[in-house]
Amino acid sequence: MKDGFVSVACGAPPLRLADCDYNAEQTFTMMRSAEQAGAKVLVLPELGLTGYTCGDLFYQDALLRGAEQALATVLEATRNLEIVTAVGMPVRVNNKLYNCAVIIQKGSILGIVPKTHLPNYGEFYEKRQFAPAPAEDDYISFCGQEAVPFGAGQIFTCENLPELVLGFEICEDLWAPESPSVAMARAGATVICNLSASNEVLSKDRYRRQLVTTQSAKLLCGYLYASAGEGESTSDVVFGAHQLIAENGTLLGEKRFENGLLLSEIDVQKLCYERRRTQAFGDAEEKKNYCGFTLTPVTTKLTRYIAPKPFVPEGKEDRDARCREILLIASLGLKQRMEHTGAKTAVVGLSGGLDSTLAVLITGLAMKMLDRPMTEIVAVTMPCFGTTDRTRNNAVILAEKLGATLRTVDISASVRSHFKDIGHDMADHSVTFENAQARERTQVLMDIANQTGGIVIGTGDLSELALGWCTYNGDHMSMYAVNASIPKTLVRHLVAYLARDNAEKDEALRDVLEDILDTPVSPELLPAVQGQISQKTEDLVGPYELHDFFLYYLLRWGYSPRKIYRLAQYALGGQYSREVILKWLKTFYRRFFSQQFKRNCLPDGPKVGTVALSPRGDWRMPSDAQWTLWQAELETL
Repeated sequence: MKDGFVSVACGAPPLRLADCDYNAEQTFTMMRSAEQAGAKVLVLPELGLTGYTCGDLFYQDALLRGAEQALATVLEATRNLEIVTAVGMPVRVNNKLYNCAVIIQKGSILGIVPKTHLPNYGEFYEKRQFAPAPAEDDYISFCGQEAVPFGAGQIFTCENLPELVLGFEICEDLWAPESPSVAMARAGATVICNLSASNEVLSKDRYRRQLVTTQSAKLLCGYLYASAGEGESTSDVVFGAHQLIAENGTLLGEKRFENGLLLSEIDVQKLCYERRRTQAFGDAEEKKNYCGFTLTPVTTKLTRYIAPKPFVPEGKEDRDARCREILLIASLGLKQRMEHTGAKTAVVGLSGGLDSTLAVLITGLAMKMLDRPMTEIVAVTMPCFGTTDRTRNNAVILAEKLGATLRTVDISASVRSHFKDIGHDMADHSVTFENAQARERTQVLMDIANQTGGIVIGTGDLSELALGWCTYNGDHMSMYAVNASIPKTLVRHLVAYLARDNAEKDEALRDVLEDILDTPVSPELLPAVQGQISQKTEDLVGPYELHDFFLYYLLRWGYSPRKIYRLAQYALGGQYSREVILKWLKTFYRRFFSQQFKRNCLPDGPKVGTVALSPRGDWRMPSDAQWTLWQAELETL
């Protein structure tokens, strides 16, 4: 349970209809297997101790006594197991029969939750045997235990991991317009467990999957769904043991037409963070926790997938769709800004690097939307001390192939004159040497924009803003920053997507884009060595692949340094050693805190994803915030 990860399981044991002794044995066997696998929560199917399709046998005392005795057998057999398990069975209360989830742990009943919504259509006729959950919760005596909580309003809180709060509903409850899980989530439940017996018909699995994932997204919760499988009657229907585990709209695991266990991990810290961030349940009323339970703290073994590049979809189809959408959002934003300001031109500093390439390509898309000629894009190359022939030539070719107006302004003489004015030695390649060039380039762009009645299009990306890898009032500044919420790992894919898009239309444009993709990332502010780039960004600040990983989990989910470090090892450990990950994680935090002053005065730019650093609603922190708390945690790793 360390770092908020809780191992959970859905199970579908084989059963025999009305053979309660056999079903009890299968139940406690599966509970033992789940505990051995590390699971802390297990959900079993609806009416699993009897079978769902018993029909009018549910009227028989023999079956009801057999079910209660089966539960007693399970409790005795699992008295040393701490796994919290939901078992399905019929329960008699005051001459009414209820379809229930019985929540058990260490040989005791924590509570009994009756089904609220009973289906009575098609192949379902539950109202023939069962009553819906009573309006008021109560306490009953059951299976030799007194004062057992009984009611549909219960939630179950883990006392030593308060972020883990369980709620239980049964099959049709999820399909109903007013699912009990809504009230449970509002009362604090972070994991909803559903005991189900949903039969298989064509395409029903898709609808079921959509219901589970949507409910988990709507309620910002984990959702465990366990449906009945082999052993149920096939007189009219077939059950496929459909098992689903979802978390906040993401399907973590699925199993169908196969009995057994489905395991994954729910990140309850993540869910609680998202509820705090969105204040989704800020007006929730206090509800009684009918039962608390404890779990032995352990480091949960991770089996769920953690994407090494969280900003970049791994499948080509999904990745291309994301690229199309980002390009559309960014170009629409620029189109609106151009129209609103009445700008006659869009001025882009074109270096031959990835960021400026993406910026000019987005600008080209906006111009097409505006039905304006590409000549109104003013592409400015500004060679200086570190510019190589490769990047200069690529910038020129790119501008020409796009049909932009190309201007070349060599800033070397201006920078030398400036150094003379301030008394800076040309041999001193310190930050002054570098930043003077960046600021001169920004001045040139701004003045050309004034000359042509245009606006300057910013090229800096999200990753650079996070690290402060930009010159204050240099490339940090523009009149509209189209790349400002696009991380570096995604910039590369966007340019690659546009290169493929132009593969047949313009082979020369494709070739120059591919060469730009192969060029090392560099600001080219230090003199070239034998015509080659001497300053490689990732050698200085670390791999952008790591920094984007850190950035995503810090901003999107509020993870601690320890948790980010653990996940980075899990997702990227095959590429980077523990020492390398920790080194650049420390660099990331140090730079992220120290460079906030640059982000507090960013130009406007289109937000394209859930992670952005604009101070106007996305990320707000004081420039003077200390990072000592985060640093102290990093030093313990």
